Amino acid sequence: MTPAAAPTADTAMAGAREAWRTAGRLCECASCGQFQKLPSLLPGETARCIRCEAVLRRARVDPLGRALALNIAALSIFAVACLMTLMTVSTAGMVREASLFSGPVDMGRSGLWELTIVVMFTTVIAPVTKLTAMVYVLAGLRLPRPPRHIRRVYALVEHLRPWSMVEVFLLGVLVAYTKLIDLVHIEIGVALYAMALLMLTMIAAEAVLHRQAVWDEMERRGVPHGDIDHAATALSGPAEGALSCHTCGLVSLPHDHDDHCPRCGSALHARKPNSISRAWALLIAAAILYVPANVYPVLQFIQLGSGEPSTILGGVVELLDGGMWPLAALVFFASVAVPMLKIAGMVVLLVSTQLGWTHRLRDRTRLYFAVNAIGRWSMIDIFMETILVALVRFGDVVSIEPGMGAIAFCGVVILTMLAAEGFDPRLMWDTAGENSARRGEMH
Repeated sequence: MTPAAAPTADTAMAGAREAWRTAGRLCECASCGQFQKLPSLLPGETARCIRCEAVLRRARVDPLGRALALNIAALSIFAVACLMTLMTVSTAGMVREASLFSGPVDMGRSGLWELTIVVMFTTVIAPVTKLTAMVYVLAGLRLPRPPRHIRRVYALVEHLRPWSMVEVFLLGVLVAYTKLIDLVHIEIGVALYAMALLMLTMIAAEAVLHRQAVWDEMERRGVPHGDIDHAATALSGPAEGALSCHTCGLVSLPHDHDDHCPRCGSALHARKPNSISRAWALLIAAAILYVPANVYPVLQFIQLGSGEPSTILGGVVELLDGGMWPLAALVFFASVAVPMLKIAGMVVLLVSTQLGWTHRLRDRTRLYFAVNAIGRWSMIDIFMETILVALVRFGDVVSIEPGMGAIAFCGVVILTMLAAEGFDPRLMWDTAGENSARRGEMH
């Protein structure tokens, strides 16, 4: 047997770097800004931040294969939902059908083209683009040589996630159904069942795949341009200016990569640029629009030539008068309470950050993520209105027309979502002195 050659300095260094790579890598908590070493995880294990307990990583069993199958299934179901009818209503011998496209088209015919764009984007364009991009990325990673541009495609998926609102749309359809059940005869179409199945499939697809698993697989397959030296980053750490990417979460040294993430190509920033001032501007605009959103009617019910406008609160009262108090509570919470609470919550977060409050940092971090998560559910009222406008169009007998208040309310929802997305919760920990290296970066 030939004796093994003595290890050289280069092989020793390579072994040290491999040890760093297999033992774990440096990451920054997106919630509090704590840098920590993330260990390798077994399937089913979860890594949490040692300071704020936010989830850093979840390991799944065969995440890419199962996610690919579920996303292909969801895309197929969506095709059925787009081609079939959601609901059919009839009254006095007249029949109307509604599809996914009927409501937005009728909104445009009524002059509210702004709502046409928003509803089409959140219910069709964003979900279809997200599913198609996921299938493309996951299928591309199974090729012998994955295309390098899939990192840009997956970055698009990350930005589209909050704007894909299939589950919110279904709740809006449910509220519309309860409003119509005593007014006209309703038949549920195949598309509505398809949308319910689509929602469950998309939830399952998100559950089996943690976002970081895709980025890790890209890195393993050599998709990023150039090598990513995790050992050098871990040894240097924040003291040498290490930054985490807002898109893919990779911690790297920006001066080694021209201030761009070596994995996804996004521009690197210590914190989201102009986070405080941008959030304040969007929040003030949302607060201004909140007044006309509740004063002006969101729709008008016309029967036998006479009409009665209805505001958001008026719709809640109608549901209560009809004995449907659970739905009345749902609409009130989603359309009245949530926007108000979201504005108030963001004000608390912004003021406490600017004043450098040091108490209840974990609670304020949880408040931020709650505010960021619930804002999209306020779109229930807009989706309900698109269904009502599409179905109830029987001339002078009975019809429903959209109101200007709907545009203002939709603006409130979008602006508060953008304000929450633009705010960086790590700034709360920075200004409290918990991340001393990052103090003074608030804008």
